[in-house]
Amino acid sequence: MPNTLRETVSITAADGGTFDAYVARPRGDHSVPCILVIQEIFGVNAGIREICDHLSTAGYIAICPDLFWRQEKGVQLTDKSEAEWQKAFALFNGFDIDKGIEDLKATLAYARRIEGATGRVGTIGYCLGGKLAFLMATRSDADCNVSYYGVDLARHLDEAPQVSKPLLMHIAEKDKYVPLEVQQQIVTTFKNNDHVSVNVYDGVDHAFARPNGIHFDKEAAHLANARTADFLAVTLAS
Repeated sequence: MPNTLRETVSITAADGGTFDAYVARPRGDHSVPCILVIQEIFGVNAGIREICDHLSTAGYIAICPDLFWRQEKGVQLTDKSEAEWQKAFALFNGFDIDKGIEDLKATLAYARRIEGATGRVGTIGYCLGGKLAFLMATRSDADCNVSYYGVDLARHLDEAPQVSKPLLMHIAEKDKYVPLEVQQQIVTTFKNNDHVSVNVYDGVDHAFARPNGIHFDKEAAHLANARTADFLAVTLAS
């Protein structure tokens, strides 16, 4: 992507230490909004960087922090082997959600003042990142948030009243990590909240929008990504 500039930046954590973040930005001298991209359980891998690059071609600065840095820096896994799945789940199980949110808040603050930014920042997360995007909607002042098939949301739905900025949620009907009763609980929780839009995609499994993923569904991914593009364009407009 010749119109994309890529770099790795260092961000200081609230509790000390530093972590890396991948940044993809469009060429040009005009200010644009930022998207804070939140990783899956596979780290800041090629697929997540590809999403960042795509967002840069759409006119955003995309920034994706390494959230596993306290366990292991620079994790880049795929969903193509059992060994990688096992390592990914081990990292997921060892991940401190609250510290992760603090790292995302530090990234959010960095993104608001990054060179070439308008100061408006949204988040977009997938799987583990989908959960964290939801929690950024309840615990941060991000201007908007997008959650793709967030996991383990049932235990955090008591935070739903804290959502005061636009939140877009994508749920896979056949998601083996999000049972139907939990999906219905999410829909019911937000049915009267004008800030939240919940979309359920029939017949698709978890990670249906993961580029080159084992459950990728072209039609559902296209629809979800189109909805996301429209949502970001509206909510991040200056």
